[in-house]
Amino acid sequence: MSKEEISFEEAMKQLEDIVEKLEEGEVPLEKAINYYQDGMKLSKLCSEKLSNVEKQMEQIVNEQGEFKAFSIQGEE
Repeated sequence: MSKEEISFEEAMKQLEDIVEKLEEGEVPLEKAINYYQDGMKLSKLCSEKLSNVEKQMEQIVNEQGEFKAFSIQGEE
């Protein structure tokens, strides 16, 4: 599965795992660099996915003429 095909949630999980490994501090330098590079790619992917969702929301709002708040069933 390519990075573009993974969900936002899976990308975030992978990014959190990388951060956790790097924070442990017992990673060889070469491995740490690879983790860092992978983390930057995942961070960019998450940012792009969020940007796309933001654009979709703006389009929905523009098509509807106004943003209508909604509530989740059971919440007030």
